[in-house]
Amino acid sequence: MSSTENLTDHDQPTAAWHSLYELTLLRLREIVRTPEALFWTFIFPILMACALGVAFRNTAPTKTRVAVESAAPNASALAATLSQAPELDGVLLTPAAAAQALRNGKVALIVRASSATAFEYQFDPTRPESRSTRLLVNDVLQRAAGRADVASVKEATFTEPGARYIDFLVPGLIGMNLLGSGLWGLGFAIVLARTEKLLKQLSATPMRRWQYLLSFMLARLLFLFPEIVVLLSFAYLVFGVRMHGSWLSFVCIAVLGSLTFAGIGLLIAARTKTLEAAGGLMNLVILPMWVLSGTFFSAARFPDFAQPFIKALPLTAVNDALRAIMNEGAALSSTTLEIGILVAWTLASFTIALRIFRWQ
Repeated sequence: MSSTENLTDHDQPTAAWHSLYELTLLRLREIVRTPEALFWTFIFPILMACALGVAFRNTAPTKTRVAVESAAPNASALAATLSQAPELDGVLLTPAAAAQALRNGKVALIVRASSATAFEYQFDPTRPESRSTRLLVNDVLQRAAGRADVASVKEATFTEPGARYIDFLVPGLIGMNLLGSGLWGLGFAIVLARTEKLLKQLSATPMRRWQYLLSFMLARLLFLFPEIVVLLSFAYLVFGVRMHGSWLSFVCIAVLGSLTFAGIGLLIAARTKTLEAAGGLMNLVILPMWVLSGTFFSAARFPDFAQPFIKALPLTAVNDALRAIMNEGAALSSTTLEIGILVAWTLASFTIALRIFRWQ
């Protein structure tokens, strides 16, 4: 007679929850005792935020290099005129050297002068930097030729945390961390237990399937809060990143995203029998979302025909919702589309995974 058959009806629910509690503690101990897991959970996002935050920090604009062909009349004076502008750096180059520099991206534009007031601009119109440089160069040369501005113009500068690259990056790093924790922390661990025949042994115990799988999810959810606190605290102390919206709304989206990615990780691990297959499937899921879902740069850069597919990705929904709450102060009710996408992914992945899950 099994141990569960010796329990009374009153004791069975208590025993089930006690088993879940012990399993969850076991998962937490496994994570804490694995240095690699702690590194990827806490240290790696901080290193990414530090490296990218410094590399793309808001600084005074650097001068854009503009090539002036040395064979042109008054080439030296023309280069000096361009260099007087705070945004431009005019350099004298031979025609061949100027063409090579334009191809290599070392200059944004080439100026050819046939006379003191006749110019030709050579640039790549597909490069935004070249298009903006063309406008700046033309403005400088037109002013130097005597053009006078008719309208009176004033400038009002504006610098505010929330619009910087680091403000855009931090919610994306949190979404990326949720994705990696859900897939690798849950899916890979289950496949590893299956390959080591641990699942086969556990299937012979009174433990239920839902207890085993739910323990992984609860352990990941418990680690979710220190993950968020550590990264956001670092971003606030080092870069001045602030939360403009509700902390509760932010945490709700993070929890929902964590559940979604846990469901996808469970779906991948439901039948996978080897670590190689699990790693390949997880990379197949993770890498496209890293690129498409706006983790490191805006997903709006992709063509319009791809936007419906990109918007339907769970990481896109998480990143968009976290950024809206954190940077724009949006209410949770304004993220209903993203919440709907995440709920749909969660229900679909868990439903399918629990139906096809096998211990062996």
